[in-house]
Amino acid sequence: MNQQERRIYLIQELLCENRAYGERKIPETPGEQKRLLRGLMNIRMPGPAGEEFLKIQDEYLREEIRRKGVTEIDSLVPVQDGIYLWQGDITTLRCDAVVNAANSQMLGCFCPNHGCIDNAIHTFSGIQLRAACAELMEEQGHEEKTGEAKITPAFNLPCKYVLHTVGPIVRGKLTGNDKGLLASCYRSCLELSEEKHIKSIAFCCISTGEFHFPNDKAAEIAVRTVKEYRRQTGSKMEVIFNVFKDLDREIYEKLLMAD
Repeated sequence: MNQQERRIYLIQELLCENRAYGERKIPETPGEQKRLLRGLMNIRMPGPAGEEFLKIQDEYLREEIRRKGVTEIDSLVPVQDGIYLWQGDITTLRCDAVVNAANSQMLGCFCPNHGCIDNAIHTFSGIQLRAACAELMEEQGHEEKTGEAKITPAFNLPCKYVLHTVGPIVRGKLTGNDKGLLASCYRSCLELSEEKHIKSIAFCCISTGEFHFPNDKAAEIAVRTVKEYRRQTGSKMEVIFNVFKDLDREIYEKLLMAD
């Protein structure tokens, strides 16, 4: 199968799973097909899938990531000892673990083609990630608390693991509690990574964007918490601050170059 044949197969299978969409016509252009496939994956509830579907999905996603271009951590230059700043698509980064800014359901973003990092990570990891998260949440028996962390395999992403953490949602004025919960997200991810012998971790800009945490304040907390953790524990874990927007890159550059 070539990439288009895989894509059409996956769309057809997902349409057949959901009778409400079963009669939908598959678009002709690759761009529209990709958008439909991603949307169908986004709305799919956690559950088992056939071996053939998973095999073709995995082949498709890994080829899509290869075409986007994979960045190796070894190709990055640290801005400080053990600390990196990298602007790019976190789903293309090969390190031990990447951090996902999750919601309290911990099942990924169900909004078709949404631009959040939760959506991107679940899309390119594959439907196995939502199933793995659902299993964790069923065992836990309640929604994930803000500031804590969970770990799953990364499935089709270039990294090995995904750390899921729920950041605070800022409603109105930023509070001390908001700041404390965000710092807890970083500490929880670092502690869990250490426990799992993870050697490198990439943090996204947790709680910014959809959760309305001011970008500059979030970055200050991220950098301070990581540095405090490294100093207090003597950890040699490599930490990558991953940014996507130019604004965030400029904020982190000022913070990291100031020392």
